[in-house]
Amino acid sequence: MIVSATVQEKLSRLGIRNELDLILHLPIRYEDETHLFPISDAPPGQVVQVEGVIIHNEVVIRPRRQLVCQIEDSSGILVMRFLNFYGSQIKTYAVGKRVRLLGEIRSGFFGAEMVHPKCRIIRESESLAESMTPIYPTTAGLTQKILSRLIGQVLQDAQMTQALTETLTEEIIQKYRLAGLQESVMCLHNPPPDVSVEALQARTHPAWRRIKFDELLAQQLSMRLHYRQRRSHAAPALAQKNKLAKLLLKQLAFELTAAQIKVSAEISRDLAASHPMQRLLQGDVGSGKTIVAALAALQAIENGFQAALMAPTEILAEQHFQKLSAWFDPLGIQVVWLSGSQKKKQKQAALDDIALGTAQLAVGTHALFQDQVVFHQLGLAIVDEQHRFGVHQRLALRMKGTLSNTVPHQLMMSATPIPRTLSMSYFADLDVSIIDELPPGRAPIVTKLIADNRRDEIIARIQHACQQGKQVYWVCPLIEESETLQLQTAMETYENLSQIFPDLSVGLVHGRLAAQDKTAVMASFKQGEIQLLVATTVIEVGVDVPNASLMVIENAERMGLSQLHQLRGRVGRGSEASICILLFQQPLSEIARKRLKIIFEHTDGFEIARQDLQLRGPGEFLGARQSGVPMLRFADLEQDGELLAAAQATANEMLNDYPDLAQRHIERWLGDKTEYLRV
Repeated sequence: MIVSATVQEKLSRLGIRNELDLILHLPIRYEDETHLFPISDAPPGQVVQVEGVIIHNEVVIRPRRQLVCQIEDSSGILVMRFLNFYGSQIKTYAVGKRVRLLGEIRSGFFGAEMVHPKCRIIRESESLAESMTPIYPTTAGLTQKILSRLIGQVLQDAQMTQALTETLTEEIIQKYRLAGLQESVMCLHNPPPDVSVEALQARTHPAWRRIKFDELLAQQLSMRLHYRQRRSHAAPALAQKNKLAKLLLKQLAFELTAAQIKVSAEISRDLAASHPMQRLLQGDVGSGKTIVAALAALQAIENGFQAALMAPTEILAEQHFQKLSAWFDPLGIQVVWLSGSQKKKQKQAALDDIALGTAQLAVGTHALFQDQVVFHQLGLAIVDEQHRFGVHQRLALRMKGTLSNTVPHQLMMSATPIPRTLSMSYFADLDVSIIDELPPGRAPIVTKLIADNRRDEIIARIQHACQQGKQVYWVCPLIEESETLQLQTAMETYENLSQIFPDLSVGLVHGRLAAQDKTAVMASFKQGEIQLLVATTVIEVGVDVPNASLMVIENAERMGLSQLHQLRGRVGRGSEASICILLFQQPLSEIARKRLKIIFEHTDGFEIARQDLQLRGPGEFLGARQSGVPMLRFADLEQDGELLAAAQATANEMLNDYPDLAQRHIERWLGDKTEYLRV
């Protein structure tokens, strides 16, 4: 592929580095230039192709400057309008020229019209295209014409099409009734005239089915391969001694649920093995993941190893530190705290304890994986809210324990339930445990949707709740564009509510507060000294105040579903019935209306996650921008669940029986992207 450096740079932005990448750069849609409609019979509201002669051409000044041409065929007249145009186009589309237009006809000021159609000058009786015109994903400065030409050149090279030799056995192709790879790729780039346009556009055509299967299979193979590689590493075998676990469970004021007992046993078994555990612990908000993590940490400590727990925010990390210290201190276990905002002296003392091994459990934020942190003997790394950390951060913590040819076990926790198809696809290299029941005695949370113009009702509710001895959260909106703006909103809300409720103790917590001030405010709220807490979304994860029974979330329409579900989970942590009020501003966009409807109708995190996946797609759901996982380009997890299951079964079969074909398949579809899948 000989192209200029400029074109190469633009191609690499699309992930195209060689000829094979070009062949697998498949169309996103198709234009039908194989049919011509008479102007008077062309259906409105859909993309059609018409042909005629230009009978009028003028530049109109009002209501805005635009080029307006009239096109005539034997059946009628159509107007073509360009709102943005070059001077050269006035000459090109001169009266008397024959043109072919592709676009949507709609009724306008000048009658039936096409605005900014695809237009080209043609000779009379020039033949029509024989196949659908593919439209490819592109980038600024790289036209469809250049991309089509390059792809066409590669497809004509017999050597390159040989690169599409089968990596699937005949049995697999027959079993899942798959089309051949080479014929599928050729069909998608140059669809034959008789192909079903609907099946191509909807990606249900057999050619698309084959491409999707191959893509899903490459992902499954890569993940299973990494799973096997990881199991070939050595990890400390942490025997199930259970003395400390029994002591801890005896001092608790609650009993474990059946689901907690089940997942604890799964984790305990993994820790006792001599290869590294890589397990994802999923549980809805308030399902009791922390105690499960504590029991895992005890198993490491009882075997003479250290454990580390990393959380994404200081508020959550500090809460974990306080809870675990309260549980572990009576057992004679030293827990240390490490965060970016600590004073130098405190931080150094914690670092020394970690390095000497006197600290058996280290709790902290991402400060835990900085260079100066050296563990004496790390046996278990626990990552809470794992989706909030990038791949490299999770890897950095695990590498802390890579001493003497062993790697530590890793437990990742998430309160954002992951839908089954997403879990099968993006977490295929993890073992997954699910806590699927809430502790008994939890009262359900009632969710109410209230428009912004009914604030007086909310004020009355807050007054009533506080008079009953309850506590209230008021969550300020998430303002993506500016942290300063978000802070300003929180401060104004705090001032405003302090004036409305002069007899209440009102507190304020936000991301810019110094760590010790944040801790002090949260401690006052937990002890009941603060009745109404104004907060930004820093309280989203993990904050646990059983007496808080009312939450107001302002501008709820701006927030994502998982965030709303997480925030709502901050109330209803005691036995009292709790209310979460979602305050929204009108008018609502269609997507905001759908989101609020889902959160209003459902309290099950897994169902919310499933519907969230439908609304947003896997890239947004996973936080793919930071996770580094290459997204699927062709397959759709919601539609292609049956293909995903087939790819999963095929991956195991190929790795066992046809490892060479498996390797070739991964290289074809993932190339250098496989590195991302290691963590």
